[in-house]
Amino acid sequence: MSTSQATPPSYFADMYAHAADPWHLADRWYEQRKYALTVAALPRRRYRRAFEPGCSVGVLTRLLAERCDEVLATDRVPSAVRAAAARNQDQPHVEVRPLAIPDQWPDGTFDLVVLSELLYYFDDATLHTVLHRTVDSLQPGATLVTVHWDHPVEDHLRTGAQLAPLLAAVPELAPVTRLDDPDFVLQTFTRRLPDGSTAPTPAAAEGLV
Repeated sequence: MSTSQATPPSYFADMYAHAADPWHLADRWYEQRKYALTVAALPRRRYRRAFEPGCSVGVLTRLLAERCDEVLATDRVPSAVRAAAARNQDQPHVEVRPLAIPDQWPDGTFDLVVLSELLYYFDDATLHTVLHRTVDSLQPGATLVTVHWDHPVEDHLRTGAQLAPLLAAVPELAPVTRLDDPDFVLQTFTRRLPDGSTAPTPAAAEGLV
């Protein structure tokens, strides 16, 4: 695992100080395709309550809103929170608010947590805390989806491929899907049931197997 320090909060503040959408999440085909694959990989048709930390300007948030009864989207940068809220202002079941994980964490449990382009900013100790709190927030049988850029970046402590085995090693999580795209790694997991078993697959849930 990496021994480097976590990316400081000032990095994100500086990024948004120079551009309203510093990663061009709203207009790049790369992002649109990646988000479509992220949503398509969700094993359930519908979710009760989703948590999306690091939501940035809320592009993926809007897609999640189509599949969820409630979405809590958060970011540590106030301007990103405002942009995400504006993008989703016509979605009354979407709440966008400032929050910096893992020191701040929402109350309650979720049946979907989305960690998109987020985990490579954390050092070892912080990553461990984030994953621990994520697992604690997931209801039994709930879904975790992660997706991360898989090219070296100076400000990233890991690539998507380096994160993948760390996520797969979390004992409470059962792997469902892994997509190794040339540019990113996407993984979905379900939180194991209390007896250690896994939730039914989509085919099993519909009686196909």
